[in-house]
Amino acid sequence: MKFEYDKEADAAYIYLEDSIAKGEAEKTIELNDNIILDFDKNGKLLGIEILSASKVLHQKSLLEAQSI
Repeated sequence: MKFEYDKEADAAYIYLEDSIAKGEAEKTIELNDNIILDFDKNGKLLGIEILSASKVLHQKSLLEAQSI
């Protein structure tokens, strides 16, 4: 599992796999305005995108994330 944060975009991404190959995420579901889930062709959850991350995540978590 890997956690990245893009400060400029204020977006975080939690990779449940070490990496996601281009095109591997075949289905995307928006849970709400801030949370987006990416699934592979078999329905396996690959990652979670969090928009407006600074508003919904603890500052400590963002500081510990890998910057992209």
